[in-house]
Amino acid sequence: MNIDDINLAYKIRHALNDTLDELPASTTDRLAAARARALARKKADAPSQQRQQQAQRRPLFDVSRLATMFTTPWVARVATVAPLVAMVAGLVGVYQYQQEQRGAELAELDAAVLSDELPLTAYTDHGFNAYLVQQQQNLQQPQRAQ
Repeated sequence: MNIDDINLAYKIRHALNDTLDELPASTTDRLAAARARALARKKADAPSQQRQQQAQRRPLFDVSRLATMFTTPWVARVATVAPLVAMVAGLVGVYQYQQEQRGAELAELDAAVLSDELPLTAYTDHGFNAYLVQQQQNLQQPQRAQ
């Protein structure tokens, strides 16, 4: 069938469907009976033989089958979910890396505080900051004199 025949068939079907409600009941009964007779005369298909013949002719690697395999709904779902899973895994990895870095920095700071000669209470003393500033100024003054 060419395109003109198909278009004509669609137009006829549309016209028949529009006037379907106006048909008398006897006409619709006769149409239903004619349809039943036509379906009864229809030849039975033999799909199993046809599929076997196609399977014998099919090449080992068929690109068209590969294309249809990637258009299935589950592939579309996987293609949607995979980037989200990768993003979540990446965020978890970045979070873990930052936590390890923060833990290492805190451990280094704790080691420096504990190995220092000052007692721990010196760090909480407000006057200690003034003492540190004065010590730094004293160290810088002899260097300026030289």
